[in-house]
Amino acid sequence: MLLFNVLFLQAGGPQSNMTSFVFILAMFLVFWLFIIRPQSKRQKEQKTFMESLQKGDEIVTSSGILGRITKIEDSIITIEVGGKVYLRITRSSISKELTESVHGAGKKTTPTSEAE
Repeated sequence: MLLFNVLFLQAGGPQSNMTSFVFILAMFLVFWLFIIRPQSKRQKEQKTFMESLQKGDEIVTSSGILGRITKIEDSIITIEVGGKVYLRITRSSISKELTESVHGAGKKTTPTSEAE
């Protein structure tokens, strides 16, 4: 019996197993709160941004090219980057973060607002 108590106490007992489980659970919770959740939120915002693109919106590509959308096909978007200079880019190369930083959050300019 004494040998059992000594071995049981050296192993840490049931309290140690519960503490380990709570610690692992807490680490998973912190990982989820600070890494997984914000990333999925960013992906959802990017998807919503991509779906809301329309002709006349000013955008910035992930490589830093500024332009105005002139034509939208399925996954190919044609943008005007200068006087009669057009580029065809993929929809996924448009960056929400860069567009908001250059043009302001939620602010979209229309072709008529610049002409005034």
